[in-house]
Amino acid sequence: MTYDPERHHRRSIRLKGYDYTQPSAYFVTICTQDRTCLFGEVADGKMRMNEAGLMVQSVWDQLPAFYPGVGTDAFIVMPNHVHGIVVTEPTPVGAGLVPAHNGITPENRATTRVALTVGDVVGAFKSRVTVAYTRGVKKSGWPPFPGRFWQRNYYEHIIRNDESLNRIRQYILDNPARWAFDRENPAVTAPEPEDAWFV
Repeated sequence: MTYDPERHHRRSIRLKGYDYTQPSAYFVTICTQDRTCLFGEVADGKMRMNEAGLMVQSVWDQLPAFYPGVGTDAFIVMPNHVHGIVVTEPTPVGAGLVPAHNGITPENRATTRVALTVGDVVGAFKSRVTVAYTRGVKKSGWPPFPGRFWQRNYYEHIIRNDESLNRIRQYILDNPARWAFDRENPAVTAPEPEDAWFV
């Protein structure tokens, strides 16, 4: 594949000088590679998740149980992406990121990490979903994906106040009804502005 500066340019998603280990709430968007629709479909303004979409929802719901210092808020699975709010809190000394496999539970976790970042949470989420989806391809005949499952980066926005939090929660809840105008919809002809949730 040849280099296309428009397609391959990635702007930095990190805010210069911001301490990503401090307690914060973040609005995140994570997209499948090439915007491939793998999690279900939108019909009559409602998201209808398939088995893979239900798995994605389950992985999100389990994040606080596996990763100390992580809270979750509003969340939606869309056909080819997810929107969610992640809350990070200081991780107690001695608590660490829990590996997703090999029988590790919150009771017998490793004790090597002290500060948990939103990048850690997104990375863990993407990894757990990829492993579970790959299992679904092999065991349940889910559609295979070529190469990478998720886009390399993700979108994040630091939520600074209650007004912003409530606006973003509403945007997440309304996302299926706006699918026809969603920038991530491969069939969209008139996409909404990039930060439509912000207005």
